Amino acid sequence: MPAYNASRTLRMTYEELPKEHVHLVILVDDGSTDDTIDIARALKLEVFVHNRNYGYGANQKTCYAEALKAGADIVVMVHPDYQYDPTLLPQIIQPIMEGTAHLVLGSRLKEGSALQQGMPWWKYISNRFLTWLENVTFGLHHSEYHTGYRAFDRTLLETVNYSMNSDKFIFDQEIIAQAVAAEFKIEEVAVPTRYFAEASQIGFVASSIYGLRILSLLAKYTLHKTGMRRSRQFESLQRRYNHPAAPEIAGRDRT
Repeated sequence: MPAYNASRTLRMTYEELPKEHVHLVILVDDGSTDDTIDIARALKLEVFVHNRNYGYGANQKTCYAEALKAGADIVVMVHPDYQYDPTLLPQIIQPIMEGTAHLVLGSRLKEGSALQQGMPWWKYISNRFLTWLENVTFGLHHSEYHTGYRAFDRTLLETVNYSMNSDKFIFDQEIIAQAVAAEFKIEEVAVPTRYFAEASQIGFVASSIYGLRILSLLAKYTLHKTGMRRSRQFESLQRRYNHPAAPEIAGRDRT
C-alpha cells in the first residue's frame, strides 16, 4: 500500500482485503501529516516510513523493494484510499497464479461505465486517448493503462529497471513500458472504482502534465525499440532487489 494522508480510508481498505489470499501487508508512508502511520501500526501492518514526501513513484519503489526482500512471489498494489475494491484481489492475481500473465491491470474501462461511477469526463477522454496511443506504441489491445490496481509477478519486478523510473506519477506508465520492452505478458481484469471526497485524485493541471510526460515516455520507448536511441531504463536486470536512489526510510515497524 503506497500511502499518503490515507487515515480516513486505510482501515476500510485493509478490512476488506481477503486475508486468506494475503500473506503480508506492507504500507509505505510517504511523509503523511495525518494519522496514517498510527492507524497502520494499530492494524499491525508492516510499516515503512519515508522521512519526507518523495512522491508516488518513490513510494512504489520502496513498496516493491521491501516486498521482494520479504520473499513475495506475487505483489499487489492496492491504494489505501478505498477507490478500488480490495475484495477483487483474488481475481487480480488469478492470471499470474495460472501462469498466463506477469502483470495484471485492474481496468476501470473494460466493463461498465466509468463515467457513471463518477470519473470526470475530461479524465475519461484523456484516459481513452492516451490508452489508444499506448496500444499503438506497444502493439497491444488493452482498455486502460492508468489504473492504480495492479499485480506483479516476482520475476517481472526482479527484471525491469524500475529504480531508474520517476519518483512521480509517471512511474506507473514507465514500469508498464519496461514490462512491454522485456516482453512480459500483460492481462487486465475489470474492476469498478469509487470517486468520493476522501479518495486520492489528480487535478486537471497535474493530469495535463502527466499526459505530456506519457507522450515523452512513448517517444523515448519508440526510439529505444527501434534502436535509434537505446535507453538503459528499458534494459533488463538480473535479480536486483534494491534501488540505488531509494528514499531514506525514517523508520520501520515489524509486527
